[in-house]
Amino acid sequence: MKLIEHFVNGKIIPGSSDKKGKVFNPATGEQESEVRLASRSDLDSAVEVAKKAFENWSLKPALQRARIIFKFKELIEKNSDELTKLIVSEHGKVYEDARGSLTRGLEVVEFSCGIPHLLKGEFSENVGTNVDSWSIRQPLGVVAGITPFNFPAMVPMWMFPIAIACGNTFILKPSEKDPSCAIRLAELLSEAGLPDGVFNVINGDKEAVDAILENKDIIAVSFVGSTPIAKYIYENSAKNEKRVQALGGAKNHLVVMPDCDLDGAVNGLMGAAYGSAGERCMAQSVAVAVGDIGDELVSRLSKKAEALKVGPGIDKSSEMGPLVTKEHLEKVISYVDLGVEEGAKLVVDGRGLKLQGYENGFYIGGCLFDHVNKDMRIYKEEIFGPVLSVVRVKTFEEAAKLINDHEYGNGVSIYTRDGDAGRTFASKIQVGMVGINVPIPVPMAFHSFGGWKRSLFGDSGMHGMEGIKFYTKLKTVTSRWPSGVRSNAEFVMPTMK
Repeated sequence: MKLIEHFVNGKIIPGSSDKKGKVFNPATGEQESEVRLASRSDLDSAVEVAKKAFENWSLKPALQRARIIFKFKELIEKNSDELTKLIVSEHGKVYEDARGSLTRGLEVVEFSCGIPHLLKGEFSENVGTNVDSWSIRQPLGVVAGITPFNFPAMVPMWMFPIAIACGNTFILKPSEKDPSCAIRLAELLSEAGLPDGVFNVINGDKEAVDAILENKDIIAVSFVGSTPIAKYIYENSAKNEKRVQALGGAKNHLVVMPDCDLDGAVNGLMGAAYGSAGERCMAQSVAVAVGDIGDELVSRLSKKAEALKVGPGIDKSSEMGPLVTKEHLEKVISYVDLGVEEGAKLVVDGRGLKLQGYENGFYIGGCLFDHVNKDMRIYKEEIFGPVLSVVRVKTFEEAAKLINDHEYGNGVSIYTRDGDAGRTFASKIQVGMVGINVPIPVPMAFHSFGGWKRSLFGDSGMHGMEGIKFYTKLKTVTSRWPSGVRSNAEFVMPTMK
């Protein structure tokens, strides 16, 4: 059985712990490897390595750091097929979706190549007589990222390219469900010329997470995952005096207005609800049908959901792959069971799906509920699977209130031909990322990703200029050079004259 180890100080190393996790191929349901789970001492040792590497890395000119990031970009492009297949083999998503997620991570790498420009400060001459003032951004030190199973390349690349380009050193704790991609990215960074110890990968479970949160030399923590864990990360990072950005769960709505391009809305919903088997924090899991559009919307959605091509991710004809683990499959099925018990109408039932030759794979077909209401748990809670709920409302105002009243505020979209409705929606909706006739409004790398309400803990989104600010500390310098005339001591608040 293949054993996946840690990557520290530029090489694969065994950990001190005998604790191991199982890594499955979701398409077959078979275990393909084991991953060693780090002890607290493993994490602490990696931090010491990163702390020492920071001494030199932080002093490198930003231009030199950028050249390494640029080489890393070239290596990702060269090895994209290998990385994509690693994602497919351990996560289960279809090949094109995996490749697309790699591309979205690569965009942050491309953004980070411009770090010499992005780190420029501000300068003011003569803020007082012969006094100048300027600001600079400097790296924090050792920072860490704790990332989820659903995007083993993209989400880590939301974090570490910017962090290391800014001069920090990085500890990545990827999901133990699909750790191989993180190790390969670390190897490519070393091949790109990144000095040993600047980027390190520690595999682990809660013990490793708690060790990150409690290690005094880790200055900042970035996290993406469920809301309960995001809240835990946020509270414990703050308690241990760390910077923190913790992105939590979601229940994203897509509003379908009566005047919209209905084919566009249906196609958008299909990809947004069932792409990646719904295992996305930006998945559209609630369709809000406004006015009399509901019957036609459900009719078109049901036909497409029934025809959804479910199969192994490596088969390029597949539109949706399996879920990541057997346990997660059982959880999603339990939510479908619950929706039926709550009285929602199960229009398309994907339970019980078995594929010839893949009978042990973690598969479920696309599920579609109609007549869901805001009091049902399948509406309130994040299912994280291919389950789409249709809620019917009478007016635009009712749709907006429904969304604004929800505890999550990650992503939202509206399909309409009415410019006033689109503009009003974008202005008034209490959600961090908004799409207008765009089903999955994930911002580009030079903007920032982040939700509102219980979808984000901390005041900083990821990548873009928010990422630059998060991974640096601001220093403002005020300077006056003596003219040879000594002044007397002043015992009042200094003002510029």
